[in-house]
Amino acid sequence: MSGWQRFAEIFLNADVLARYFPAIVSGFFVTLQLAASIVLTGIAAGLAFALMRSAGLRVLNWLIIFVVDLFRALPPLVIIVLIYFGFPAFGVSPSGFVATWSSLSLVLMAFAEEIFWAGITAVPRGQCEAARSTGLGYAQTLAYVVLPQALRITIPPLTNRTIAITKGTALGSVVAVSEILSQASSAVSLSANPSPLLLGAAAYLVLFLPVVVFGRWVETRFAWKR
Repeated sequence: MSGWQRFAEIFLNADVLARYFPAIVSGFFVTLQLAASIVLTGIAAGLAFALMRSAGLRVLNWLIIFVVDLFRALPPLVIIVLIYFGFPAFGVSPSGFVATWSSLSLVLMAFAEEIFWAGITAVPRGQCEAARSTGLGYAQTLAYVVLPQALRITIPPLTNRTIAITKGTALGSVVAVSEILSQASSAVSLSANPSPLLLGAAAYLVLFLPVVVFGRWVETRFAWKR
């Protein structure tokens, strides 16, 4: 038996792949739902915090900075474990899906807030003053002058950070979320063959490679050009 044949027998076992393909597909859709939820809530919360921070209320800003720095510093796995195993002590028992979603959303929120804030502060102060001198209010200046420029500036770093954090959905396997890695690991244990791991890797490529390509297109199409 040649080296390639031995490799195929171990990692590309057709019988094992066919047997566990439905489980990997099921995990794919769980991962897709989890990743989409994280992106929507994390980016929306990050933008909301950045807008609140722009109001210039000192006590509120200190609180936002504390929360953001906390979730930027903590490893996502630690947050997942704290929510999943810690909340039941207070009478709340989140599912593994909810624990993973809320944890990664908080992490994405923290990084997104810093990225949005950097974009807002990068807009020249003179533009804000010019807008206010024309009679625009604070909210109007923010909506019509600051945010359109800030969002373009933030596209490249926000896209990269979002992709990096959403790939952390694999951490959900620690709290029994039936996502791709969890299904692949269970299949490896049951079959005593690593072929399902390659099937899982292929599922991750199908899910995240288009996101990476789309992110690169968005960066090229809408990124700020000086």
